Amino acid sequence: MSTILEKISAIESEMARTQKNKATSAHLGLLKAKLAKLRRELISPKGGGGGTGEAGFEVAKTGDARVGFVGFPSVGKSTLLSNLAGVYSEVAAYEFTTLTTVPGCIKYKGAKIQLLDLPGIIEGAKDGKGRGRQVIAVARTCNLIFMVLDCLKPLGHKKLLEHELEGFGIRLNKKPPNIYYKRKDKGGINLNSMVPQSELDTDLVKTILSEYKIHNADITLRYDATSDDLIDVIEGNRIYIPCIYLLNKIDQISIEELDVIYKIPHCVPISAHHHWNFDDLLELMWEYLRLQRIYTKPKGQLPDYNSPVVLHNEHTSIEDFCNKLHRSIAKEFKYALVWGSSVKHQPQKVGIDHVLNDEDVVQIVKKV
Repeated sequence: MSTILEKISAIESEMARTQKNKATSAHLGLLKAKLAKLRRELISPKGGGGGTGEAGFEVAKTGDARVGFVGFPSVGKSTLLSNLAGVYSEVAAYEFTTLTTVPGCIKYKGAKIQLLDLPGIIEGAKDGKGRGRQVIAVARTCNLIFMVLDCLKPLGHKKLLEHELEGFGIRLNKKPPNIYYKRKDKGGINLNSMVPQSELDTDLVKTILSEYKIHNADITLRYDATSDDLIDVIEGNRIYIPCIYLLNKIDQISIEELDVIYKIPHCVPISAHHHWNFDDLLELMWEYLRLQRIYTKPKGQLPDYNSPVVLHNEHTSIEDFCNKLHRSIAKEFKYALVWGSSVKHQPQKVGIDHVLNDEDVVQIVKKV
């Protein structure tokens, strides 16, 4: 492991020494590709040997979505979990009070959301310091990350945490690169770009691909991409997670400073101790999780508005709704009656491919 870390630090120092210009872009691209390969080995080591005997932090997934609290030690993650979910997570005035994952669950707008209080991350966590790799591995399984920051400490901490998570293949508040990439058996590298490229050209793409021992591939760049974007697409193990930055301890700063903080994107100032601004936080959490509530209506009865079926924004067809209830329903499905904003008539008879909107009411009719 230390040899990989040594190689990584050697490449990083070489990249820091190299000037950025047209002549060195191919060399920098090659170094970035080497760095990405070494980082992947850190995430999932090659040898299939026995385990190290360290217990992981993984917690069974429950509820409709999962939110992880990430941050340096002593920024108020445990206090926030205790006050949001009513779960006791040990709180003390020293660092590293939380040593394992503490789960909690809240019900918001009818959806059950699991909250995970993860142990504090320190600088160098992506390289395995302070059991950071297990912590970040759990963060990879979350639907949303709450990055808890202390507003009295410098905002440089935000950059450090982002750097740790990015080194582990997590991309925060980003969309997957719009690059088409397909390996083939013969025909060489075929590069098409739909818009003028400021960084990538055929030589640089070939240099990066040769580092991965790929000599035949089709690549289409649909926007002005960087070499990092291309490496992310080739690696294929990147996870794109929305993130909300929580600036905690606002009870210790002035109103003028608070006004400045409010202008930072993806950011919510809170005070976990005094329960300040939790409404804003939960509303933004709901917006970033992109969940939709669908109410069920048994035949001849009123709709059940207390326990909605919660679907993710990208999977909201009637088929997804049926599968969420029970796998056998989709096979016996005949048609559905829908009330709500996704149909023109109230009710309307729809098929299994109909896409539902938030707070629609559905009644399913099965084949006899």
